[in-house]
Order: sequence, then structure tokens, then C-alpha cells
Amino acid sequence: MSKTFRPWDVDQRWLLPPSVHELVPEGHVAHFVRDTVRESLDLSAILAEYGEERGYPPYHPAMMVALLLYGYSRGVYSSRRLAQACEERVDFMAVTAMNQPDFRTIAEFRRRHLKALGDLFVQVLRLCRKAGLVKLGHVALDGTKIKANASRHKAMSYGRMREAEKRLAAEVAAWFARAAAADLEEDRALGTDARGDEMPDWVKDKQARLARIREAMAALEAEAAAAPAEDGDGPGPSTGMMDHGRSKRGADGGPPDAAQRNFTDPDSRILKTKDGFVQGYNAQSAVDAAAQVVVAHGLGAATTDQAQLAPMVEAIEANTGRLPRELSADAGYCSQANLAHLAERRIMAYIATGRQKHTSAAAVGGRAPPPGGHVATMAAKLKRAGRRSRYRLRKQVVEPVFGQIKAARGFRQFSLRGLDKARGEWAMICTVHNLLKLANATP
Repeated sequence: MSKTFRPWDVDQRWLLPPSVHELVPEGHVAHFVRDTVRESLDLSAILAEYGEERGYPPYHPAMMVALLLYGYSRGVYSSRRLAQACEERVDFMAVTAMNQPDFRTIAEFRRRHLKALGDLFVQVLRLCRKAGLVKLGHVALDGTKIKANASRHKAMSYGRMREAEKRLAAEVAAWFARAAAADLEEDRALGTDARGDEMPDWVKDKQARLARIREAMAALEAEAAAAPAEDGDGPGPSTGMMDHGRSKRGADGGPPDAAQRNFTDPDSRILKTKDGFVQGYNAQSAVDAAAQVVVAHGLGAATTDQAQLAPMVEAIEANTGRLPRELSADAGYCSQANLAHLAERRIMAYIATGRQKHTSAAAVGGRAPPPGGHVATMAAKLKRAGRRSRYRLRKQVVEPVFGQIKAARGFRQFSLRGLDKARGEWAMICTVHNLLKLANATP
């Protein structure tokens, strides 16, 4: 007796095509992201950019927003991979309703509306609060180093710049002399269609590199001559311009030879991580303990976290309308000024005062903190509580968020270059994280 199998006819045409709702199972996150964008998010800031009726109708902005947010939730960040997914993956088709924007359209939409896309963070956070996922009882603050869209091998020190400038200038001058001497011969060799004095590609490349080196040198020299920025909103001092919190200058008052500037992304900095040095940014997240929802985010290029605490506290209040009752952070945020700021805002602080050994948090860099200050009081408070200290919540609240973003969703490097664009991309990453928390909590 022969076995009967289910039909498999790949040439069979459908009389009634299926709805996009049938492409993926009910309750799939693709449905949730699409419907949240359609029904719950205010996209007026994006829609306002489309006022003219001329030209071929563009893709619907809401569909493009849903595509980007869903792609980020699946660990698909590249515009080319997003365009490919629209053609090959049914879950993406369920989001786009079978639309297939090409990668240039996706990249241009993200570039054009990056700020508005980043501003969606507050709207999604508001939905999380409405769903009861944010309590602001305990918030943990931490930072993580993320690679920039630039190689650290594309950075050059000021000392090497000076050497390279002299060498390249001499080479270019010699090539011009050779080119001038060979003009007549080149005219005969190239014929009447070319003048014969066109600059060879190898000369233009060296000239372009010389120009970029001189531009980078001028930027470092201007930074060395200027007073340190006070707003703290920019990328901060270039790598090698500071030494243990103090400005470092060369013997002539200019940049030290070790000062570096990256040619690909000048805003990024050389940052130390547990796995070595990377060219990147320092991403900040304040996470609510109730459901690991990000309540504030930030991005800078500073190697340390200390200057980020006060701005992150202000961002929590701006995003949620109130301050948390408790805040925990590691020793990188500990300073007399930061602890005084939290005391003024009446936030119960749990901040390590030094590298901990087991349950002790009393040492600052291996030494006892000066008596009578906020740091000494914090060290005594954490030591007295021991294993019962609320500081223990820090690791279990904020570090899993970075694990989900970097390991589970594969975001380990920015796609965009420049501090402002990287900040917009980090805002989108945090928005998607909260969106997935909301999806898991929605029945």
C-alpha cells in the first residue's frame, strides 16, 4: 500500500491571494510593531515633510517607520539587508504589505528623518508607562562602549601627521616637477584629445591625503588653543589631549604628539574596553527595575562615565515627568559632585565608590575615601548594608539590557557616522528595546 502525501504543487496559482495578516502567525511581533506604528504613534513630524504633490507618490512614511523599527528589532540594521528582507522574508512582507523599497530609499528615509525617529523614544516610553512597565522605584545607570563606523587604524597621531605632512609635501612637489618636465612627451603620446597635463590619479590621491592630514592637524591645533568646552554636549577632547582629567599639551603649547584624530569619523574616540581598544562611542542607558525598560538614553565620546550622571538624571525627568526614588550606578559615576547632585534632587543613591571586592565598596582606587564627604558616607552605607544593599540590583537591571541589544540583537557597531547621527541611531535602538518589552507584556 503506497503512502499518501500532502500536495506540493509550486506552480499552483492562488485564486484568492492571502492577506498579509496570514503571512505570519497571530501574535507575531511583526503584527505588533506594524499596528503600534499605525495606531499609537504620532508621526506628524515626519508626515509634515511631505507637502508637495508633484512627482511619483513615495512609500507611506508610516510603513517606512514600521520597517525600520521591525528591522532593528530583528537585528537587521543595514539598508541593503532591510531591502533584501522585504523581498525574501514573509515577516517583513507582513509589515510592508508586500512593498519592496530599495536600499537607497531606506537609507535616505532614515537619514532625512533621523531626529524624528529618535524622538519616538518618548512616545514608546509613554506606552510602556501606560502598560504599567515603568515604576521609577529603582533605576540603574550604566554605559557601554560601542564601535563607531570607523576603524581605529584610520586614526593618526599628531606626531605622525607632522612627519607624514613633510614627506607627502616633498613627494607631491617632486611629482609636479616630473610632470612638468614630461608635458611635451605626454602631449605626443596622448594625442590631440587630451592636453597632456592632466594630473595622474596617483598624484591626486597623495594630494588628497596631504589635504586631509593638514585639515586634521589644524583641527587638533585649534582644539589645543581653545578653552575646554563647558557644555559637555560635544564629542569632548580628542584622544590623547587629556591625562587623568587634566589638559595635556606639547612643549610648544600645541597638541601633544600622542593626540589622535580619526579620518573616517572625527567625532569618535579611542575607548578602552575589556576586550581591548576600539574606535567608538560611550552609550548610556538608565533602566527601570520593574521591567528593564530604558527610561533615558545618551551618547558621548568621553572615555569615562562621570560627567554623564547629571544629564541622565535630567533626561529621566524630562522623559517621564518625575524623578526616580532610587538610582544605582557603578564606580565610574562616583564623585562628590554627582552624589551631591543626587542628594539635592532627593534621590536615594547606591553608587559604588571603588572597585568592589565581594560585598565591600569602601575603597576608592584601593584607598579609603576622605572622611566627611559624600563619597565616604556612600562607602560606609554600602559596606554597612553588605549583601542586602540595594546596589545589588544594578547588575541585574541594566547589564541584561546591553546583553539583549549587543548579543541577542547583534548591535555592536553604529552604521552612521558623526556624533549627532550616532545619537539618533542609539535612540532608535533604545526605542526598539522598549517596543519589544511592550510587545512581551501585551496579552
